[in-house]
Amino acid sequence: MPWRALASSCSSPFISTSISPSAESFVEDALVQGLGVRQVVVGYDFVFGNRRRGTPELLKAEGQKHGFGVEVVAPVAGPGGTVYSSTQIRELLVAGHLKEAEKLLGRPWEIEGRVETGDKLGRTIGFPTANIALADYLRPAAGVYAVRVGVEQGAATTWHDGAANLGWRPTVGGTDLRLEAHLFDFSGDLYGQHLRVAFIERLRPEQRFGGLDALKAQIAEDCRQARAVLAANRPSN
Repeated sequence: MPWRALASSCSSPFISTSISPSAESFVEDALVQGLGVRQVVVGYDFVFGNRRRGTPELLKAEGQKHGFGVEVVAPVAGPGGTVYSSTQIRELLVAGHLKEAEKLLGRPWEIEGRVETGDKLGRTIGFPTANIALADYLRPAAGVYAVRVGVEQGAATTWHDGAANLGWRPTVGGTDLRLEAHLFDFSGDLYGQHLRVAFIERLRPEQRFGGLDALKAQIAEDCRQARAVLAANRPSN
């Protein structure tokens, strides 16, 4: 292998101690002796080692000492001069600003996972949903979203328009945060299947209703709005 790139994480199978090594020890033990790197690529704000002392400048100095090259990727800024960063994207998602996050990502943000068995309330009011475990995903702002749901079928993914609720379901006394996606004009068994849920636009925050009839009426309106949003935001391919 002509070169190996350094990942953003500083953990390494070659470091067994529970105490974070110094930046210099990490370079010598993990990168040089463990991986035998010849070229390392890092971001401009990359830090590593004990107390995050390792910087791109220190890495360059260590590279000269040990005989490997270092390439530092410069920050990339948008038209307004804002530097693209994962921190900014996370903040936008938590605030419910999907369009701004999508511009930085270059695509809609997604949650993917396997469909689990829920309480099956949705089907009793005419809106069956696929329940996706959130696992360690970032929790965006709770609410109702216009979504596109990709159903994986072997090597292919079939996409369906839909609406999803991400929240605690206060109307029915829910206590855990869930992602429930309703696929428009779809019939079939999704239990156990792997889905991708692409968040297109947040329609409204989550709210409590006086009963199932009021909830059903609001879901019907949410689906109408979601269809309109998705029709206006049809992907080109």
